[in-house]
Amino acid sequence: MTRRFPAFKAIVLREVLRFIHQRERFLAALVRPLIWLLVFAAGFRAALGLSIIPPYQTYITYETYIVPGLCGMILLFNGMQTSLSLVYDREMGSMRLLLTAPQPRWFLLFSKLCGATFIGILQCYAFLIIARLFGVEHPLLGHLTVLPALILAGLMLGALGLAISSFIKQLENFAGVMNFVIFPMFFLSSALYPLWKMQESSESLYWICRLNPFTHAVELIRFALHVSLSPWALLWTVLAGAAFTVLALWGYDPARGMIRKRR
Repeated sequence: MTRRFPAFKAIVLREVLRFIHQRERFLAALVRPLIWLLVFAAGFRAALGLSIIPPYQTYITYETYIVPGLCGMILLFNGMQTSLSLVYDREMGSMRLLLTAPQPRWFLLFSKLCGATFIGILQCYAFLIIARLFGVEHPLLGHLTVLPALILAGLMLGALGLAISSFIKQLENFAGVMNFVIFPMFFLSSALYPLWKMQESSESLYWICRLNPFTHAVELIRFALHVSLSPWALLWTVLAGAAFTVLALWGYDPARGMIRKRR
């Protein structure tokens, strides 16, 4: 394990340095959720009245409700950004150098995934601090208990990005695939409205939202922010993360995946 740590450190540091040098990426990661929090929430506040549902013990503002979903949005877009960088690296040839390093392929991909998750968590905490400055408060202890939830959700969504990147042949195709993944996952979830609201409108859409792994990632973050735990959300987030990881490893397998197809 000590022989692998330098490689792990190098890959994570590369992701962090790339993020630091792309300041617009950090700003974009914050602008998107802040627009939802400060602009759209003002319009939806009256239309989407909220009942007292777990983990909340009393009525809450709509802004308080959507903060966990917006944290999920940050992690989701960060996972897709990682997917984009992998496609770019493959076209430039640096991905081939990485995957031919004297380390197991699963370890290299895991290191890449950890680096992306670390960046996503930093963005989420920056957003939570800004949201608190605008009066959207959560229990102080919740900012600590939410860390494991952010790690699991970030790993799950990052693994999804890895899996997607293994099947995208060209950088030009990325935008279409990203929109096909991001918007259905985000809007067909509990990020912006509770599931009972969706059930009132359509039973089929309600079950689609229930089966959406992003819904469970959001609920895991929501409960953790309020110093609570949703075992069901935890279970499905872990299972989805494992499934996406297996798919990513299969996609990057030179015997079967995209690497072989491009030769």
